[in-house]
Amino acid sequence: MPAGSYLIGLIGSDIGASLTPALHEREAARHGLTYTYRTLDIDRLGVTPTAVGHLLRWAREAGYDGLNVTHPCKQLVGEHLDVLSPEAAALGAVNTVVFRDGGSAGHNTDLTGFAESFARGLPEAPRRHVVQFGAGGAGAATAHALLTLGTDRLTVIDDRPERATALALALTERFGKGRAAAAAPENAGDRLRRADGLVHATPTGMAHRPGMPLPGHLLRPGLWVADIVYRPLETELLRAARRLGCRTLDGGGMAVFQAAAAFRLFTGCEPHGDRMLADLADLAATAA
Repeated sequence: MPAGSYLIGLIGSDIGASLTPALHEREAARHGLTYTYRTLDIDRLGVTPTAVGHLLRWAREAGYDGLNVTHPCKQLVGEHLDVLSPEAAALGAVNTVVFRDGGSAGHNTDLTGFAESFARGLPEAPRRHVVQFGAGGAGAATAHALLTLGTDRLTVIDDRPERATALALALTERFGKGRAAAAAPENAGDRLRRADGLVHATPTGMAHRPGMPLPGHLLRPGLWVADIVYRPLETELLRAARRLGCRTLDGGGMAVFQAAAAFRLFTGCEPHGDRMLADLADLAATAA
């Protein structure tokens, strides 16, 4: 097992309450590692998302071993790195950066994180037609994961229609004609009436962004609902869906399994996924 000390950071907006640092540090303690995880909040630093390249260079020069990247910077990181993993290149989004041997490598662990969470939490859920809200960095990962898991057709909806269209085109190029399409928000009701499930992949519903990404009356019994938001674990969307008897999946699993994969990339150690799930539940309860 590798031993040593690590300096890791998280770049994003409004991340002061993130549970990711504690999640990583608890896992590192189980491996006997000295592991410091810091937040680099662009709001507190007074910079825009486009400054991510400068932050990467600064972190590299400051001796960081790696970085996680979250909203709204995931789709801006790749052009500043030396190499991208196949997943990160296909998604056009990076959530993990590793500095090693004088170079920088970008990875995306959101895809596998969501796939593992979905396989565990909704293993028998039908996937003939799934509607997804959100086409940003996280949305690209969940969309690729859904089609990789066998979803027949995915409809992508975003408040920026051009972003939904671009993601649907990228998915079609990778997975084949007819597998993905974009739809306007005003057509969400029609799409959901014919869907098996709904995936929510935007920041709406987070503690500092309360609310729902769609009108509650569009939900119906028989629809399964997955949310990537993990703080709180029970979002307004999931609460409304459960009242109707819908099967639901919270964002805790994705948060844990993407963190576990990033931890493996940073340290070379094999993470304890189940223990990290317990850690997240404990941290979330303490922070509530």
